[in-house]
Amino acid sequence: MSHRKTLDVLKGETVFPPPIWMMRQAGRYLPEYKATRKEAGSFLDLCYNPDLAVEVTLQPIRRFGFDASILFSDILVVPHALGRDLRFEEGRGPLLTPIDASGIAKLDDGGFHDHLAAVYETVKRLRKELPDETTLLGFCGAPWTVATYMIAGHGTPDQAPARLFALREPEAFAALIDMLADVSADYLVRQIDAGADAVQIFDSWAGVLDELSFDRWCVKPVARMVERVRAVHPETPIIGFPKGAGAHYAGYRRLTGVTALGLDWTVPLGTARRLQAEGAVQGNLDPLRLIAGGDALDEGVDAIVEALRHGPFVFNLGHGITPDTPIEHVEAMLKRVRETV
Repeated sequence: MSHRKTLDVLKGETVFPPPIWMMRQAGRYLPEYKATRKEAGSFLDLCYNPDLAVEVTLQPIRRFGFDASILFSDILVVPHALGRDLRFEEGRGPLLTPIDASGIAKLDDGGFHDHLAAVYETVKRLRKELPDETTLLGFCGAPWTVATYMIAGHGTPDQAPARLFALREPEAFAALIDMLADVSADYLVRQIDAGADAVQIFDSWAGVLDELSFDRWCVKPVARMVERVRAVHPETPIIGFPKGAGAHYAGYRRLTGVTALGLDWTVPLGTARRLQAEGAVQGNLDPLRLIAGGDALDEGVDAIVEALRHGPFVFNLGHGITPDTPIEHVEAMLKRVRETV
């Protein structure tokens, strides 16, 4: 058995108490993150500065001793590396110039890896600086989710602009999705080359699509990515997180080839147990229970741990931690998970 518990679980082993990490664990709920973010000047500058990106990635490991550390970056560095403008505004999130069919035809991946050299450097340094027992996770956004921001230029309640574009101009949209699948897979390969033990594909907007569109724009592109990554790194676990996929979770692992499944907080624990029969699952505490703390937090943690303790399971939230989460509630959650018998 290796010394990295999260990696062991992702490869199919049952470890108890389960390893634990949190999506967005390096973030605005931590005062030390806010200080580093201020020093960086802008969010993107923070992503592209290896010194500072390493620092914020290490902060939650130092403070909480999580079993896994995830590279600090953003899913939208991929369109940025394809030459699209990108900025982050306080209170508004990411903003890009919306792309149309003619813009898709002009996308150029020529300088892609040069643009992302700082990210690869960050991964390399992290593997050296992290405790040896800490699993290092790389990541990227899934093609569908990244495309939704590129089409609309920002997040929308149900990503209708991208859904409509995909229905009206399927050929142009397919060209965008295929390019994103290929460059994103190569991006993951480079992260693994640099020292990532496993990678996660975030499909944050998987839940807004109908059945036909889900298969075309979520399942097939991720399957294409998995095949491309596996051709170079056949043993590296890949976590798929199709947030909001609901009933589509059932066939997702088989159809895409991902190793492990990240579950959002709406997935019933009975369903999670059935999915666990096929391999590792990760999740799925409602982030609002972490904000609430007390009995609400304890009940949520206990139910998940009890349901999933007998198979390969990584404890996590069902989406990212939010900035208003009290630090003491994170400490309470860790204690509860780690002291469960």
